[in-house]
Amino acid sequence: MEANVDLISNGLSQGMVANQIANNGRLNLGQMRPFIDADGKPYITTYMGGDPKAATSWKTELITNATATLRRDEWKQLDAAIMEPARFRLGGIQDLIDKGLTFNLGNAMGTTVLEWHDVSDAMEASLTMDGVSRGNGDRPVYQHNYLPIPIVHVDYEINARVLASSRSLGNPLDTTSAERAARKVLEKLEAMLFSDTTYSFGEKDSRSKNTIYSYLNHPDNNLVTLTHSWSAAGTTAAEILADVMNMKTASVDDYHYGPWMLYIPSAYDAKLDEDYGSTGTTNTLTIRDRILKIAGITGIKVVDTLATDHVLLVQMTPDVVRLVRGMGLQNVEWETEGKFVTKYKVLTIQVPQIRSDQNLRSGIVLGTP
Repeated sequence: MEANVDLISNGLSQGMVANQIANNGRLNLGQMRPFIDADGKPYITTYMGGDPKAATSWKTELITNATATLRRDEWKQLDAAIMEPARFRLGGIQDLIDKGLTFNLGNAMGTTVLEWHDVSDAMEASLTMDGVSRGNGDRPVYQHNYLPIPIVHVDYEINARVLASSRSLGNPLDTTSAERAARKVLEKLEAMLFSDTTYSFGEKDSRSKNTIYSYLNHPDNNLVTLTHSWSAAGTTAAEILADVMNMKTASVDDYHYGPWMLYIPSAYDAKLDEDYGSTGTTNTLTIRDRILKIAGITGIKVVDTLATDHVLLVQMTPDVVRLVRGMGLQNVEWETEGKFVTKYKVLTIQVPQIRSDQNLRSGIVLGTP
């Protein structure tokens, strides 16, 4: 299975799912989840608005000109399966959610992009004796930017014979494929934070603001050279601590004052568990403990997909990074191939958004040897 990233930007679309949204105006998820009810007829359930947890916000209706493959309880099994991978170690996206660094889209299925603004540094306080003298009539300048809306999706299929066998034997539906598809979607979201891949679509301005950047490749990152690779033989605890202090200084010098999260590759994990201090001392602190005593650093997290020898210090505030959320993980029926195979998709509309101001100041520091 491979996760695909479709993009919508300024009314244009790229990819199979994005094209369908562009052609139809939106995806109606209710129509893409038909189920067979107890009477053997196909139905769909659509959201009418209001509290999504209230039964009155949903309407079930018969669809006379369509067919359904799954029963209602089988959809529930698939939905439960795609929630399971969220328990695995995919820390970067979850950090944004846990810290409330999210922005929810009102109509993620529409064709509009996310329009956002950065702001110039403006206005100065005037010092007068009487408070009457008029100050400069300065005001902030807002710059319009556009973020492509990604649809991340993975296909899987259910064979009609397998489904019939499950029902005849009274066994639960095998949801392995759905769970694996969800895992691939979540891994793609994590890669959008920690890999060196960019996603661009549509017209760009002079600063390429119509591009989805990661922590590694945003053009306004602060770059710090580490003394050595932390996993290299002979690298001392003092050198590692000095590297982290230099990264913090780089962030502060760019007017970003924390709180910070430190992300490290898995190759550095064991190194930080070594004792801090000289051999033979009674110092019980590990290198990890000592780093966490630096003011403003709230956590250290291992990222399995982070490139070796790359260390990230990220200010965890919404002006630096946020997760734009349009739709959580969803199972939908996509198409039927003949009478024996029905294809499904696990899809989501979410994107990490890395931000800086008009003065190119960023709260992200990338350290490499």
